[in-house]
Amino acid sequence: MSQTNHKEESILSISNLGISFKDEVGWNKAVDNITFTVGKGQTLGIVGESGSGKSVTSLSILQLLPDKMSRIDSGQILFSHLGQSVDLLKLQANEIRKIRGNRIAMIFQEPMSSLNPVMRCGKQIVESIKMHLQYSNHQAREYTLKLFRDVMLHDPEYAFQAYPHQLSGGQKQRVMIAMAIACSPEILIADEPTTALDVTVQNSILKLLKDLQQKLNLTLIFISHDLGVVSEIADRVLVMRKGTIVEQGISTKIFGNPLQPYTKGLMACRPSLNIRMKKLPTVSDFMDNSGSHSIPIEDPAERRLRHNNLYATEPILKVEKLSVHYPLPKKWFRKERPAFKAVDSVNFDVYKGETLGLVGESGCGKTTLGRALLRLIEPTDGKISFEGKDVLSLNKDELRETRKRMQIIFQDPYSSLNPRLTIGQSIIEPLTANRLLSSHSERKNKVLELLEKVNLHPDHYNRYPHQFSGGQRQRICIARALILNPAFVICDESVSALDVSVQAQVLNLLNDLKTEFGFTYIFISHDLSVVRYMSDRMLVMKSGNIVEQGDADEIYLSPTQEYTRRLIEAIPGKALTPPELT
Repeated sequence: MSQTNHKEESILSISNLGISFKDEVGWNKAVDNITFTVGKGQTLGIVGESGSGKSVTSLSILQLLPDKMSRIDSGQILFSHLGQSVDLLKLQANEIRKIRGNRIAMIFQEPMSSLNPVMRCGKQIVESIKMHLQYSNHQAREYTLKLFRDVMLHDPEYAFQAYPHQLSGGQKQRVMIAMAIACSPEILIADEPTTALDVTVQNSILKLLKDLQQKLNLTLIFISHDLGVVSEIADRVLVMRKGTIVEQGISTKIFGNPLQPYTKGLMACRPSLNIRMKKLPTVSDFMDNSGSHSIPIEDPAERRLRHNNLYATEPILKVEKLSVHYPLPKKWFRKERPAFKAVDSVNFDVYKGETLGLVGESGCGKTTLGRALLRLIEPTDGKISFEGKDVLSLNKDELRETRKRMQIIFQDPYSSLNPRLTIGQSIIEPLTANRLLSSHSERKNKVLELLEKVNLHPDHYNRYPHQFSGGQRQRICIARALILNPAFVICDESVSALDVSVQAQVLNLLNDLKTEFGFTYIFISHDLSVVRYMSDRMLVMKSGNIVEQGDADEIYLSPTQEYTRRLIEAIPGKALTPPELT
């Protein structure tokens, strides 16, 4: 191992790091000569949009970049251990394996793809412990159960025997954390560990990481696109854009007085909890205006007048005592077969031109309710009336006609699109299937027109889904949902996994399309700050029941239920004040 003198207060030092990736044309710079240090016991937050180089930088620390498709152009990564410093980039494969997972561990972004789906969770950790610590089977099992207790898994024995698909998102993330801390590493790299998790689960994961850091004297590198999350945990912050560091410093200074337009833009595009903006700022607004941007604020009197007019009309959708129950396995000593009540006798109305927010934790029944409204899941009981029609009594042909007026935008845009079809073929398909417009040429022209309305280019028509970013794929799914000119659209967690900057663009787009076409939305999310920004009224769901409903602002400012208060308290970065909009 190559050894170098290094400052004692720093445990990791990256200097002049340059990384390139290979494509069909040649080598492209992904990280461009970045330099920073991490102090022992410190939490460094790395923030930036997708493609900024955050994850690439973290993967290079452990030599986890793909061999043939990437290369290190320059720099060194010095890791200080037992009074000596070693350049991690110069280690051989057998040498880096001794450090990887042992001295430096990593929590990856997506736990489901990081855990082996055909191996029990406990066994996956036992294998790692036996390899690094040379424990016996019994010792490794007992230590794994202790780790599961340390990361506060509710039932360690069950989690040990469970396969990954049998655990919730938050539970899988805790298993990943247990695996990461198993060998008592000195540095823990957490790459987007809370993305797409409920705010309450996210809050508990952040608390867990902070507690483990203090208990184990960990140095933590926390990577996220969400400045609100990073503000809750980081001592120092590093802001990345297009492979370069644009700003770094003490967390309170960066968030209290950001100097760079890019940082100001990232902070401002988060939905504000203090003021109601007519439109969310985007990063490009700040980059184009040297760090300041004027955003109109919604007048409360104007909002009240709009609501008075809105709720003086008849509802476009009426839901009465709607239930979706799933049968559970019958137990031999019970005569009746028990049922899991995913949605349990809910009642609400939706008015034409309204955005109704539906918020709650994972498993509360939000998605099941949304799909039941379109009969993608058949309800067990209740009544759904849409534009005066009883949806549950419609036959197959009538339901098909009604679904032209009711559409859904699903959570994951990539799995919503056929990878073998171009996006033009995917969007034109509903027009062809319903025999709308007289020719292929007319249908294609309508698709091209709609692509421009969702801020995509006509030349994107012949590209495939994998050639687009996450935000662009979500715009494609929006275009596909709107191609039939629906009156009513369900947005099911349609921005939960997007960067805050891309999220702002998609939310603005949905509002612009609502104004232009007069859509009615049900907006489903676990993020109460986003739901509050988008919604006129809000429904709060828990365990299949609606526990609170009313004006979105009133529920946020004066919640009546303890459950709602917990959701509000768990919103990250509430104390984070966006830069003044001048």
